[in-house]
Amino acid sequence: MTGRAPLRERKQQRAREQIVRAAFELFAERGFGEVTVTDIAERAEVGRTTFFRYFGDKQEVVFADEQDLLDVLAERHRASISGTAPGLEEALAQIRLAVLAVCAEATRDAQHFRRHERLLRENPELHDRGNRKLQRFTETITENLREAGATPMVAALAPQLALACFNAGRHLGEEDPDRLTGAVDAAFAALGAARFEMP
Repeated sequence: MTGRAPLRERKQQRAREQIVRAAFELFAERGFGEVTVTDIAERAEVGRTTFFRYFGDKQEVVFADEQDLLDVLAERHRASISGTAPGLEEALAQIRLAVLAVCAEATRDAQHFRRHERLLRENPELHDRGNRKLQRFTETITENLREAGATPMVAALAPQLALACFNAGRHLGEEDPDRLTGAVDAAFAALGAARFEMP
């Protein structure tokens, strides 16, 4: 019995990966708007039912694994601040580690990262959906900080400043996976050099 669950999980993971790979191949070949769920399922050699077991729509395939990663990092952030009431500088330092981890994971597969960024750039609906996911991440970090005893100002401001650093680094990195993490880190460093002080 004990061996069955891992085998089933591996099969499910393979099916999910086939869907993602097929989708990104088709998006690159035809453009996001010209690809249907049926097209993706056929290329991945799975049924439509299998597709919808893993993804609600074709947009969600573009963000495969990102939500899981953000959830894991939010939990790590929560654990890192337990028992403390961070000020702005400390809160930013903690979030910086989480954001840089997101960057490192996002750029691990350079080709996938480039395709992903191109899809977001060329499709406003995907760009908006990506921004909503990032905003939900900042809301989770805000809640973590509140629970840790941070002031309302720190809890609200630190995650938004971190998001600004991520977006600035993303812009400065120009969709180059080799530059993203360094550019985001440089944005945080520039913010720290500005020496924000809370009243």
